[in-house]
Order: sequence, then structure tokens, then C-alpha cells
Amino acid sequence: MLAATSWAARLKAGLARTRVALGNALGGAPGGGLGALLGRHKIDQALFDELETALLSADCGVAATQALLEDLRERVRKERLEDGAALKAALKAVLIERLRPLERSLEPEADKPWVIVVAGVNGSGKTTSIGKLAKWFQGRGLTVMLAAGDTFRAAARQQLAVWGERNGVTVIGQQGGDPGAVMFDALGAAKARGADVLIADTAGRLPTQLHLMEEIRKVKRVLAKAMPGAPHETLLVLDGGNGQNAIAQVQAFDQALGLTGLILTKLDGSAKGGVILGIARDKPIPLLFIGVGEGIDDLQPFVASDFVAALLD
Repeated sequence: MLAATSWAARLKAGLARTRVALGNALGGAPGGGLGALLGRHKIDQALFDELETALLSADCGVAATQALLEDLRERVRKERLEDGAALKAALKAVLIERLRPLERSLEPEADKPWVIVVAGVNGSGKTTSIGKLAKWFQGRGLTVMLAAGDTFRAAARQQLAVWGERNGVTVIGQQGGDPGAVMFDALGAAKARGADVLIADTAGRLPTQLHLMEEIRKVKRVLAKAMPGAPHETLLVLDGGNGQNAIAQVQAFDQALGLTGLILTKLDGSAKGGVILGIARDKPIPLLFIGVGEGIDDLQPFVASDFVAALLD
């Protein structure tokens, strides 16, 4: 298990681009942060205008930004806040309040195996996230198996096999086969071996490819027929660098598949973390994990207070 202090440091480093965007938009020194700037300003219309620009530059989205600022103005009025330091504390509270509904722990229940179907567009970090998720479950003493349901992309099967070997996890798959048949075989193998968790990869899909999304729906139907109640989780992996497009993906995949949770990856690269605020407002599906690096331990549960502290402190 990754030490809490180490994860906090990595999360803060991963959100550095967001803090810089916020700080620069507020007119601070290059590389400055939002928290420091708020501490040096008095509360006036100019500060709210700069804060609006900062939030938009961090990929928060127009609707989420406006709603956040309305809450913030109301707090300023009711609590008679007067300086930037007080506004920073209020902003922190409002952000946590808005993001906390996204928190949910991923805890397998009595059914065994606990079946998780993972979807996402190609390049989102889906297969890598599955490998990291397997490691996370193993760290909790659970046995895991993987199903290579992306049968048409050899690289995906090979990548999943590498993660399986790295984690000491069995991977069930076949080249060019029917994804539903792979899932059926994998579920049978997981039952026979007494695995606690079965994580199923699926072929990358664009949300506009509705005829291809039917393939993932078929996978879910096969699993449900083979095991009542399965799949127990349907997760979508999002690339944090996609900005507001990530919200459109959430809406499309949820409509097609009925999502139960999200994984947001690549917050260590070009991504800006404000998109989480947009998700919380427009499609508040639980954000189970966030990823801030390529290491096997760089996928960790989303905790609103930790995220906001890394963003503002």
C-alpha cells in the first residue's frame, strides 16, 4: 500500500499544471498557485472575475464554474468574508462539498467472483488501469483474474498479458475470438479457481460508435446469463487530458451501458484536474480512482478532501 504522504506528494505534483493554470489566470507570478494568490487579495468583483477565468482555464467548464461562484458569493455574503485568505477557506469548503458525492469505495461483496467490466476509448489508459486495479485488489488480500475482452487488438491482449505476468495474475483470452465467448470462459475459470475478482477488458470504443457499443452490451448480457447479478460493476476509464470531452464520454457511455463508476487517468501529464468539478455537476457518477503516474501504485481511490488540498494548498 502506497504511503499516505507519498501519495499526497504525487497527487500534488500531478495537479501542478492545474495550480499553474489557476495562478497564471489570476495574474500571479509564473508557476504560482491559486491558494497563494487568494491569500494576497481582497474580496471584490475583480477577484471574482479573475477566479472565474482561472476555473475555466482549469477545465472546470462554464456551468460548473458559474454554479461554484454562486455558492461562493453566497458564503461571502452570509459569513461577511473580507479577505482572500477567508475566500480561500470558503472555496476549499465549497469544492469539497461539491466533490464529496463522487466518493465511493470499491468493495467486493458476497458474490464470488465479483465481476467488473471496464470500458473506455482507445488511448484512455484503460488496459493499464486494469493492471493497476488488479494490483490494488491484491494489496487487499483478494485473488484476481483478468479477461482479455479486446479480442480484435493484439496490442491490448499483449499489454494485459504483461500486467498479468507482473502481478502474477491469470489472463484468459483468445485472438480474434468473440468477446462474449471470452467472458463466458473467463467467468467459468474464475468460478472454478475460486477467484475473488474478475476484471474484464473490452475493446476501445468511441461514444459515437453506437453499433460497436452493442458489443459491450452483449458482453454484459453474457455475463448476466452465466452469473445472476453480474457484472457487478461497469467502469469507464477517462483520459484526464480530454477536458470537457470527458464529460461527453461519461454521458454517452452511461446511456449505453449504465455505468457504476469512473477512473480518471493521466493527471500527471497535460491534464487539468478541473474536469472533475464538471463531472460532479453534470454527471455525478462515482469517481472511484484517479491516476497520477505510470507506476503500478499510481492509481488510488479518489478522496475529495485530498484532491482539494493538493489543488489549493
